[in-house]
Amino acid sequence: MNNLEVIARLKIRPGQLEGFRSQAAEIMRVTREKDTHTLRCDWFLSEDRTACEVHELFPNEQGLIEHKMNTMEATVVLFRDYAFDHHSSIYGEVSQDFIDLVTARM
Repeated sequence: MNNLEVIARLKIRPGQLEGFRSQAAEIMRVTREKDTHTLRCDWFLSEDRTACEVHELFPNEQGLIEHKMNTMEATVVLFRDYAFDHHSSIYGEVSQDFIDLVTARM
């Protein structure tokens, strides 16, 4: 299968930019320390600092699953305290098992 690219878009809660930045740094730390298949993980703040776009690249769906498992705790804190209105798009070929896994969690 080809690489999987994930593009996530989210908004930053008003007054929570510094907490957001700190929690994003924690997610990046965990990614660097634990992930074995993440090829890219870049965070881009909007010009007005009210939104963020995250670009991630994985060699396959197992890399994406590993990343989500590794960063789950830190991501829960990010959305509980600092971010909202999250939308993700996945680009690339995935198996039916992966589709079933993702849709079962919705």
